Amino acid sequence: MEKVDYIIKEFDKCHIELSAEKAEKLAAFYEFLTDYNKKVNLTAVTEFEDVVAKHFVDSILPFADLDITDKASFIDIGTGAGFPSVPLLIYREDLKAVLLEALEKRCVFLRQACELLGIKAEIIHGRAEDLAKDRRESFDFATARAVAALPVLSEYCLPYVRKGGLFIALKSVKETADAAENAIKLLGGRIREIKDYKITNNDGRRLFIIEKISVCSPKYPRNPALIKKKPL
Repeated sequence: MEKVDYIIKEFDKCHIELSAEKAEKLAAFYEFLTDYNKKVNLTAVTEFEDVVAKHFVDSILPFADLDITDKASFIDIGTGAGFPSVPLLIYREDLKAVLLEALEKRCVFLRQACELLGIKAEIIHGRAEDLAKDRRESFDFATARAVAALPVLSEYCLPYVRKGGLFIALKSVKETADAAENAIKLLGGRIREIKDYKITNNDGRRLFIIEKISVCSPKYPRNPALIKKKPL
């Protein structure tokens, strides 16, 4: 119960009320994550207090104050070990999610984690530029956490968002919108809000909330080599 109580108290610092049941699931996820990490490289952050702040709080806090409708659908691009999607799905059980990850060994981990935690999610082994051919503009929101620079991340994520939906990018405070403004416009987006905040260990974070205002050209996202060579 010590871990459960600690998790509840950390979220209480953020004015987020977390039930004992959800805190227990986060504690179970911590145990499974760190044990699995011994055989598959999932995260460099393994100390309990660090995981709670840098993975759990960091995954849930940005969404807690957003007006996300019941049963909204989202895609987590490059989800890795399941951040922010897995903690978010524990916090918001009503959401419908696709977890997209390019490494099969991480997908195996995610499937086992979701089964353990009773999370219903579609886990897809693939790349953003390929899946977009079939699932473009079909989600209420897309999200990603520090996967790439914002111009690149916008090209990978915005094509998945329906008109009127959101791209929610979890970034460091070092990231600015200047370099991404042209890409966001070309991809049918508009920056609604940029929000700076701190997680419970006092680390700074920056949230980019980008609204999809028009249909994205089917030529995006381009292949990774072209994105790298000629960023938008």
